[in-house]
Amino acid sequence: MTKLPTQAQDFSEWYNSLVSLAELSQHSPVKGCMIIKPYGYAIWENIQRELDRRIKEAGVQNAYFPLFIPQSFLTKEKDHVKGFAPECAVVTHGGGQELAEPLVVRPTSETIMYDAFSGWVQSYRDLPLLINQWANVVRWEMRTRPFLRTTEFLWQEGHTAHATQKEAEVEVMRALTMYTDFDRDFLALPVLTGKKSPKETFAGAVYTTTTEALAKDGKVIQAGTSHLLGQTFAKAFNIKFQDENGENQYVWQTSWGLSTRIIGTIIVCHGDDKGLVLPPRVAPYQVVLVPIYKTEEDKEAVLSALEKLSSNLKTAGVRVHLDARETVTPGFKFNEWELKGVPVRVDVGPRDLANGEAICARRDTSEKMAVKIEDLPVFIVKLLDLIHDSMLLKAQKNLAEHIFEADNVEDMVKILDEKGGLVKAPWAGTEDDERKMQEKTKATIRIVSEEKWPETRKCIFTGKETDTVVYFARAY
Repeated sequence: MTKLPTQAQDFSEWYNSLVSLAELSQHSPVKGCMIIKPYGYAIWENIQRELDRRIKEAGVQNAYFPLFIPQSFLTKEKDHVKGFAPECAVVTHGGGQELAEPLVVRPTSETIMYDAFSGWVQSYRDLPLLINQWANVVRWEMRTRPFLRTTEFLWQEGHTAHATQKEAEVEVMRALTMYTDFDRDFLALPVLTGKKSPKETFAGAVYTTTTEALAKDGKVIQAGTSHLLGQTFAKAFNIKFQDENGENQYVWQTSWGLSTRIIGTIIVCHGDDKGLVLPPRVAPYQVVLVPIYKTEEDKEAVLSALEKLSSNLKTAGVRVHLDARETVTPGFKFNEWELKGVPVRVDVGPRDLANGEAICARRDTSEKMAVKIEDLPVFIVKLLDLIHDSMLLKAQKNLAEHIFEADNVEDMVKILDEKGGLVKAPWAGTEDDERKMQEKTKATIRIVSEEKWPETRKCIFTGKETDTVVYFARAY
């Protein structure tokens, strides 16, 4: 097996090698696109299954809209088209003929959805309209990296319409809270949340809220976003309703989304020099069983015991895989499943069997323990929760230890160069100031916090007095 570079040697090369060696994805013949392999797609399926459950619990319904969007639709909202025009792939010919109107391959679905919404919403009784779509989108990226930034990626995008601004803002926060809870409870990922700066706000939105996770190389990564769109799109696409007084009103809208980038987030936040470290609730296999034997007699006894154990674990609701391959050694299997981040490995050999025991190895801590085979189903269910909690605690500690403060640009750059993480700072700049700050420091405002400084302080860039708290970081 090819050796994985260490994170300290070259984090980027570690990441790229791991994605390939762990069989998550491979490069496509189309530049910037990826083929998601079964093991990687199984992670996405688990994410999709759990998040879809949470989405539906909120009363949101799934639907599907076309991949192709008439170019004229994008031009109806000037900020939206300005934000996405550089990333759009455009179809000009079909069936051997030039199209009467070019079609944009969806970079996001606001425009095609809202054209339909204008016919779906007529009365206040039609509101709120709560729709989600699981789909692929295309954004023509110049610099790509598997999962983290690709030309085509998979995601869910929620789109809602409401009678009032207050109802829409409640939905923005509901979606943000859903992502925050999902990250913590399912992926063992602590995230910082807050609003984006005007420069980083979604094209066409009033404001954007975000969840930001910290990777082990000190960079941050946007894990999910929720936007208040206001009435801008409603006016562009004529989405009106008759209120209870018989007056025509424009709806208030939101959109929110999470993509396959979250798989990259799991890798860079939890992975180590040995490979993936998958949180148990998202892992394709939560437990792998590895038989160890030399003779045919031992083989029969060990496999029989593990097949019974596998059945009992499945009954207990555990995703388990019995690795009975005879073409590779147990040592090879140990290394492979460690690389692939399986939370628990269970080894059984003749001596273990004679003692009625199995050896359990935790991926997150490398701890090994002998456990009675008959106790394993109950033990492993508890152990998986323990591993989740332990991984979350470790990630929380890493995040807390990498939040710093700075009062001037020089100190901020020094912190980011030497330690990475997030730098909390006072801010009173404009969008143009933020662009200049990014050029100078390679950092962006990741969050404009609800928190305020107890007393006004001088803006880190302009020197103006302010009580606004922002978090700067270098990001994926």
